[in-house]
Amino acid sequence: MDSSQNTVLGSGGNGMLAAPLNDTAAAVDDPKQNLNQVIDSIQKTLGQLHQLYLTFSSFNTASQPPLLQRLNGLVTELDNMVKLSERCNIQVPMEVLNLIDDGRNPDEFTRAVINSCITKNQVTKEKTDAFKSLYASIYWRSLNRLF
Repeated sequence: MDSSQNTVLGSGGNGMLAAPLNDTAAAVDDPKQNLNQVIDSIQKTLGQLHQLYLTFSSFNTASQPPLLQRLNGLVTELDNMVKLSERCNIQVPMEVLNLIDDGRNPDEFTRAVINSCITKNQVTKEKTDAFKSLYASIYWRSLNRLF
C-alpha cells in the first residue's frame, strides 16, 4: 500500500491526515481501545465525507483524480471501520434505535430506564421493610410465648 492511501489529500480540505492502517492493532483485545479505534475511524470517515462534499460541490473535469482518490480513501476507511467494529461487542437496544428513527433524543430511553429502576427499587425496598417488620413481629411473638 502506498502512502497516498493513508492520507486525505487535495485542495479545499482541512489538511487533516488520516492515521496509517496498523496491522499490529488487530492483536489488541482491550475493549476500550477497540472502541476508541472505531470512534477514530468514524471521525476520519466523517472528515472524508466532508471533503468529498466539497469536491462534489465544485466538481469539474480537473478535479476528477482527487475525487477518485478521496472515494478510494473513503472505501478503504469504511473497510477499516468494519474490521475494527467486528472486535467491539456493542449492543444497542431497539428502543434507542426506534427513538433515533423517530427523531427523538435517545436520552429519553435512558431517563425511562432509570425511572423504571427507581420505581422497582422503591417497591423492593418496601417489600424488604415489610419482611423485616414481619420478622420482628414473629420474633417478638415467639419470644413472648417462651416467657
